Amino acid sequence: MLQLLNNIQHKDLRVVTQRGAKWGDDFMSAPVTVNEFRKVQSHYPIVFQPDGKGGFVPTALFGLQEGQNLFLTGDGWDSDYLPLSVQRLPFSIGVADDELRMMVDTASKRVSRGAEGEALFLPHGGTTDFTENANSVLHALHEGLEVTTEFVQTLMANDLLESFVLNVERPDGTHGELVGYYIVNEDRLAALPASTVGLLHEADYLMPVYMAIASLSNFTPLIKRHLAREA
Repeated sequence: MLQLLNNIQHKDLRVVTQRGAKWGDDFMSAPVTVNEFRKVQSHYPIVFQPDGKGGFVPTALFGLQEGQNLFLTGDGWDSDYLPLSVQRLPFSIGVADDELRMMVDTASKRVSRGAEGEALFLPHGGTTDFTENANSVLHALHEGLEVTTEFVQTLMANDLLESFVLNVERPDGTHGELVGYYIVNEDRLAALPASTVGLLHEADYLMPVYMAIASLSNFTPLIKRHLAREA
């Protein structure tokens, strides 16, 4: 349940910062902003997921099937970078009195009223450093999403996204497929006129396009993680 964060109703709340399925991290993907592409592409494949409204959402893949996060180990999350949409959990941004306000999902597995986790408020009611940092993450995510919407619209306007199918052969000879996602069409990108390429560069879109393409090399280690789990 999303509630407007306040130091009266939530004075005793704590948030668990460890990573694992028991805290709700068993998801195969998460949205990413274009501002994150440089960091994300070092660890995860970046694909584009249809949003059901005619657009697309840039997405980092952590697994190859629903409920599978191949980066979760007994020691936590096996990667040096977590997308902002993952970092911000269990918080989100809401609007109250025409202002952006911090919300908390009290039903989240990360939320605790015991001794486990990081406190949200100080004894006198002020916010802790943990809460201030979470608020900064939310604002970075909010700003990034606005830029990302324009970025995706530009890709669509230039017909640069194409659907793809990832075929994975299992050790027993059977095959699995990852479908429903889109990637940048490199041939169409290469065929763009110089004037269009110049506009992409001026808008700071050219670099993230190449970052998204480069990120696809992460499918190889992701598949290796997947097959290791099935072995």
